[in-house]
Amino acid sequence: MTESVVVRTATEADVPGLRAVADHFRLLGRWPVRPDFLDAERDFGAVVVGEVNGTIAGFGATLPRGKITHLGDLFVLPDRQSSGAGRMILSRLLPSGAPMMTFASADLRALALYVRSGMRPRCPLLYLSRPGSGRPSQSRPAQSGRAAGAGSEAPMGAALAGPESDRFAPGARDVDAAVALDARISGGERAATLGWFAGLPGVTVRAAASGYAFVRLAGDKAVIGPAGGDTPQDCVEAVLEAAGACSGADSVEIAVPGTHPLLPLLLDAGWRIDDQDTLMTSEDFLRLDCYVPHPDLG
Repeated sequence: MTESVVVRTATEADVPGLRAVADHFRLLGRWPVRPDFLDAERDFGAVVVGEVNGTIAGFGATLPRGKITHLGDLFVLPDRQSSGAGRMILSRLLPSGAPMMTFASADLRALALYVRSGMRPRCPLLYLSRPGSGRPSQSRPAQSGRAAGAGSEAPMGAALAGPESDRFAPGARDVDAAVALDARISGGERAATLGWFAGLPGVTVRAAASGYAFVRLAGDKAVIGPAGGDTPQDCVEAVLEAAGACSGADSVEIAVPGTHPLLPLLLDAGWRIDDQDTLMTSEDFLRLDCYVPHPDLG
């Protein structure tokens, strides 16, 4: 029997069906309560569902970042993955000739699909976590002389001891400064998405003259990102300071491009690699040593 595939923009009535697909692939583990990143994709980007024989079998979603289209999701239920729904969803979502990016899973079929759509693998994207104990971390990754004095070491987050941690409160100036830095470093502006994210419970923001970091604490788990800096060292310092402020969390997660100087620092400090995607872009528009994406928002 020939399968009937229909691809169309998601409506409010489709939300239960697309969330059932998301739950099947366990996409919402970092988002214990709504609103979550699926809501952000519907509000600020584009969400397309694929119906096979009248039932939602998959969905795809993007978020804009200036001229860049970030493909955040493309998922089709296993028993429908030969229907052509994934290819049709992707062709509906991705603009022709415009810059685009995604984090491709280990599924080689998806990797090939993204290459045929115009993207190329740039580097591994490694998902790291730091187990915690609810006590301040004693890890001491090496830092440059600029951060801690030449030839010395400083614990992650030493700069945030005591009342200095108030700098992480997401005030309007901090958010505006972080949004401006992110637009410069990540390749495009996304003030609406980051403003929404900064307003969620548990989100804190650090913004300095040349580096920034968003952190969200949900329950006992913290996620760092997006974060970045004008130079690799600026990015390193912003992330390490953010990680230090999460010392009371049971676990901290971050997604690090494999070429980033943060990677050996975090591994030396006891972080572990839990998973891996492939960071793909259509053009070489990202400074992969200056930027740390959010695992879901890009």
